[in-house]
Amino acid sequence: MSSTQASSVLRLGILGGANIARQFTRDVRPSERVRVVAVASRSDDNAKAFAEANGIATWFGSYDALLASPDIDAVYIPLPNSLHAEWAIKAADHGKHILCEKPLALDRDEAARMFDAADRNGVMLLEAFPYYFQPQTTAMMTLIGEGAIGDVRAIQASFGFTVGNPGANIRMKPELGGGALLDAGSYPLSLVRLVMGCAPQRVEAIATWADSAVDISLMTTLIYADGRRAQVSCSMDAANHRYATIIGTQGTIDTEYLNHTSAQHAGDEYGYLPSQLRVRRGIPNSVPFELIESDTGSGFLFAAERFAHMVATRDAAAIEYYAQVSLDNAATLAAVIESARSERPVTL
Repeated sequence: MSSTQASSVLRLGILGGANIARQFTRDVRPSERVRVVAVASRSDDNAKAFAEANGIATWFGSYDALLASPDIDAVYIPLPNSLHAEWAIKAADHGKHILCEKPLALDRDEAARMFDAADRNGVMLLEAFPYYFQPQTTAMMTLIGEGAIGDVRAIQASFGFTVGNPGANIRMKPELGGGALLDAGSYPLSLVRLVMGCAPQRVEAIATWADSAVDISLMTTLIYADGRRAQVSCSMDAANHRYATIIGTQGTIDTEYLNHTSAQHAGDEYGYLPSQLRVRRGIPNSVPFELIESDTGSGFLFAAERFAHMVATRDAAAIEYYAQVSLDNAATLAAVIESARSERPVTL
């Protein structure tokens, strides 16, 4: 552990200059636990331009050069989905901790190789779903753990939007891991995994395919060994929507599970909005829903600071928990897309 890590300030380098990297850098800037100190791109000019535009002190003209720097403790990977495994493994082999954008991997084998590399090199790897680390998600899981809605029997979850500039957007390119499932569907599927506590036994999916051969929309049913069910929908050809209903034997939870939240209903500096979380503690529909209030803020900031804490404290139990979640997510995503392509149920 470097002296910087020991002082609880994690020096973070970013691989790539995508728009999400700009937002991440901006939102993490107020942190006293994490400092973005460097960025790398595939050319000197692009890296320098990103660094200057985003107040980053150091830039590198290649990803390998950033990984070789002794002044960086960890990396954030916002690269296209198809590149996550390659660069996470290289980062681990350079002794860097890794905060990797979702979806972590294209299938379970790829995810397993990433975690094996992290274990082999004594570093920590975390999948960066921003909403995971929102206080609202903690409140939701506390309600479920306390039995506020009894035993969870079913979940319905969705996320979708209209993809911009489809002719050039990486979300429409199969060779870069595009498609509605990996980009949007990974969110509701990950929420289902958090709540259900395990991967499903079987999945059944149907998709609509774009001309580029990626799924432009998809719906799937997840069947669990104990009889529980979940339904997930995702799309890149619809109005923005993000919602989940968790159905228990003694009540119901509704949530928007947003990545970034605000206490303001309008006028937030970055356009963030309140994220609804409400619970009905009872069986009849005459029982009113109770609105649950939580602290708000950027999910990027919450995730980065949680990651920094895990690294500083060597919280192996937390990393192990999220690793199993990510492995289950990767296996489920692969099974769902296989089911959609084959038009038949797939067993995990």
